[in-house]
Amino acid sequence: MKIILKKDVANLGEAGEIVEVKTGYALNYLVPQGFAIIGTPSAIRQHEETIRQRAHKEAKNIAEAQAYAEKIASSLVKIPVKVNEDGKIYGSVTPAQVADALVAAGFEVDKKNIEIVSEDVKELGVYDAKVKCYKGVFADLKFEAVAAE
Repeated sequence: MKIILKKDVANLGEAGEIVEVKTGYALNYLVPQGFAIIGTPSAIRQHEETIRQRAHKEAKNIAEAQAYAEKIASSLVKIPVKVNEDGKIYGSVTPAQVADALVAAGFEVDKKNIEIVSEDVKELGVYDAKVKCYKGVFADLKFEAVAAE
């Protein structure tokens, strides 16, 4: 019997897959537990159409994210930090500070999606960070730590 999995099932498949199982297993366990629906021809057609629409929407989202990533990568963000007489930064530049600077520059980015690639930012200068824009789409950001006035 063909079924369409609604949830991941160990040793059977992942959500969204169409698999062949024994009738008793499908009717007595998978369907009543909400793990699957019966794979009638109309249900399979509807499922395939849903997958096609999701793929189209996903491609559109990825294209938008790549354009957004290019905008982020083309900008140089300045982050004002407190420094001592020797030019050393008090503390270090954090992803939250980078996110605040990006928001000030007009980009909506969450601090959880920023990873500072350079080692500890302890001195003034230009450093690299990675910004996650979407699943698998990253922007390489250059930011500059400048002395706060």
